Amino acid sequence: MSQWNSVCELNQILPATGVCALVQGQQIAIFRPREDEQLYALSNIDPFAEASVLSRGIIAEHQQALWVASPLKKQRFRLSDGLCLEDASRSVASYPVRVSNGHVEVCA
Repeated sequence: MSQWNSVCELNQILPATGVCALVQGQQIAIFRPREDEQLYALSNIDPFAEASVLSRGIIAEHQQALWVASPLKKQRFRLSDGLCLEDASRSVASYPVRVSNGHVEVCA
């Protein structure tokens, strides 16, 4: 059963960065591309390197969508749904994320 889990306060995630949170035993990368409250949450595990690094990736815009580039092998994952640009068979899970009363919550 999925439930909303409080992770941190929104102001603890700097704009244009990502952070990693352990939610229900899963490493989840939460990204805040801009200064607003729009957030994205993906699995933190890079399926190519099999390492927990996506939260450290660089956020970029490509084909009018936001992506994170893995810091290890540079594959790009779309923030909205985890699709891998280079190989759709290696996409990552995405999770609902929201801001409630200034707190970031992830549904896992």
